[in-house]
Order: sequence, then C-alpha cells, then structure tokens
Amino acid sequence: MHTTLQSPLDLRHLKTLVALREAGNLSRASQLLNVTQSALSHQIKLLEEHYGASVFERKSNPVSFTAPGQRLLKLADAVLPFVDDAERDVARLVSGAAGALRIAVECHTCFDWLMPAMDAFRARWPEVELDIVSGFHADPVGLLHQDRAEVAIVSELNEAEEAGVAFHPLFSFEIVGLLPQGHALLGKPALQAADFAGQTLITYPVPDEMLDLVRRVLAPAGISPARRTSELTVAILQLVASGRGIAALPLWAVKAYLDRGYVASQRIGEEGLIGRLYAAVPQRLSERAYVSEFVRLMRETSLLTLPGVSLL
Repeated sequence: MHTTLQSPLDLRHLKTLVALREAGNLSRASQLLNVTQSALSHQIKLLEEHYGASVFERKSNPVSFTAPGQRLLKLADAVLPFVDDAERDVARLVSGAAGALRIAVECHTCFDWLMPAMDAFRARWPEVELDIVSGFHADPVGLLHQDRAEVAIVSELNEAEEAGVAFHPLFSFEIVGLLPQGHALLGKPALQAADFAGQTLITYPVPDEMLDLVRRVLAPAGISPARRTSELTVAILQLVASGRGIAALPLWAVKAYLDRGYVASQRIGEEGLIGRLYAAVPQRLSERAYVSEFVRLMRETSLLTLPGVSLL
C-alpha cells in the first residue's frame, strides 16, 4: 500500500523563512511578521522536527541557511510572488483599486525612509496615484479632514481628539544628542536637561511642541537654551561638527555620519529618548486593501532598511 508524506509545510512557513532571510535574525523577523519571537521559534522547530534537519545555522550572524533551508527558500521565492499577485487581484475585484494616496509629513527626516516604501508600493499598485503633499506641514492630520491628503505621518497619537481618523503604529527609534568631537559633555554617561543650559540648540524650524527633546525633556525642566535652526539635516550636522551648537536627531538619520566620525553622539536620559511614528488615515479609507498594504510596506521597509528601529 502506497503512503504519502504528510507535510506541515504551508504558506506561513515559507513566509517565515523569507522574513528570517530578509531580517537577518529571529528577533527582527518576529517584528516583521508581527508575532512573538517564541512563536516564530516554535514554527521553525516544528518544521525542523518534521524534516529531521535544521533549516538555518543557529549561531550565524547574519543568518545562514542550511541546504534544506535553502531549498525551502527556493520554493518560497517561486510560490509567494504568485500568492501576493493573486491576493492583490482579489482585493482589486472586491473593493476596487482606483484611488489616490497623497501623503503629508510633519518630520523633516521622513523622506529618508518614506521613499523606499513608496517605490515598493508603486510597483505593486501602479493604478493608485501616489504623491507627497508639497511642503512641510505642522498639522498634517488637518489635511485629512480637508480632503487634501489620504495619509499623514505623525509623531503623536491624538485618537481622542481626531474623530474619524485611524492611527496605525509604524516604528520607534532612539533620538540621540549630537555633539562635536571632543566636546566635554561626551564624558557623561547620558545627557540630562540641565546639560543643554548654556548650549546652542540647533533644530529644524518647527514649533517646539513638535520637537521631542524640547517637549519631553527641556520644557518640563524649565530649560530654554539659545536656538539656531536649519531646514537640512546635513546642514545641522555641519553646524554641530563646526562647534556652533548641539542637536538631537533620530539615530537612523545620522548613523552614517556617526560611523565616519563626522560628529559624536550621546544618549539623552538614562533610558534614552525614544521617538515614535504613526500613519494617520481617514476611517473611511482605513480598510481599503491598497491603504493597508501601504501601511504594511512602510513598517516593513523601515525595519529592514533603518538602523536601530523597532516596530510598534
């Protein structure tokens, strides 16, 4: 009597292996898939127990796949694109795909991570009009209410005050103090509010309530340092490097300059100053397939391309 092997392999396992390859380790892969690391490890363990072989080397960094793992990845690369295409086609048939996504931002550094997500989305939904609302906006959520944008990137949740708007968490990141090489404050274990007194703080030209350092650290302590502003991140870094002042920017936005030793960084507060970003979308659009996929792509591309971020 002929019997067949009952395999536990399904699309979930293939997606898990691809996420592990893209993320490089279990921790980041679990964030990418929005599951706990223990749940992800359990999935892989069941797969390995079934085949009687490991699918990746446990001590490799970044992850290195065994021959069985590589074969399953080859299957995933062949199958998953067809599944994704079919799911998008079904979504188009059910809810329609025509539409527009005009994106408004409140942060000067958003474009560094937003562009890769937009590129990935454009390839998947070419029929959706994608655009960035020109200019910097102090109240991007207001543009949603005025029907001038469909997505707003914001740093604070205002769900109680913004009826009809859904807030989707994107990612968190550390905001670090930036100082010229050799600055006396680099000898401290972390920067405190009082350390900014007597310094010149270089920021973007935005209201204080939009600056995490000012709103959450300096203002509560009654510290109001001298100020200087610049529109460009690279210009702020140049001013810091020249000893014209100090700044506070997202670690992912300045890491390349830190790696080159152009400026130095210091943690703000004992636990670090953590910033967060959210995508605000009108409730009437929140469940549309192309909107959901754009939010997912923003999360995934940020995790995979930005150093030191974590998904919310």
